[in-house]
Amino acid sequence: IPTYLMVTQTLGLKNSWWAVILVAGIATYNMIIMRSFFSSIPEAMHEAAEIDGADHFQTLFRVVLPLSQTILATLVLFYAVGHWNSYLSALLYLSDTKKMPLQMVIRKMVIDSDIANMTTANASSSSGTDTLLTENKLKYAIVMISVLPMIAIYPFLQKYFVKGVMIGGVKG
Repeated sequence: IPTYLMVTQTLGLKNSWWAVILVAGIATYNMIIMRSFFSSIPEAMHEAAEIDGADHFQTLFRVVLPLSQTILATLVLFYAVGHWNSYLSALLYLSDTKKMPLQMVIRKMVIDSDIANMTTANASSSSGTDTLLTENKLKYAIVMISVLPMIAIYPFLQKYFVKGVMIGGVKG
């Protein structure tokens, strides 16, 4: 409730994409994973860059970020899946149907078709059954289409994902 009040009243972002983006801006778990990865980079790398005359930004861009490809790919995958699947913030902050993300459209279709199924459940005609089958096929097709982008991205990030997830694990 405090987050909702802050976004809608204090920031005035009701019915704005910024409300959806800012609320899910950064996850604490992802920050912990990234911090543990950065702390695993040997201090000798930073010292070597400093001896070579690099300042803090040059060390970041020329040493740390090239070594961080695994964790960055992992976090990109975490955020992509998280944002792709989220519908709650859109449900709370967006009321304009033109701004609804795909997951909200799917949710609306499922709820609407369930209500339609309840009202036509008493009808025993074969045309009513055919209509229900067609609606279900359409619903399942849309769900599969909504999953395809994540399925397409995952194989390219999988090699980084396994390494990046292991960074946050406890080492013996």
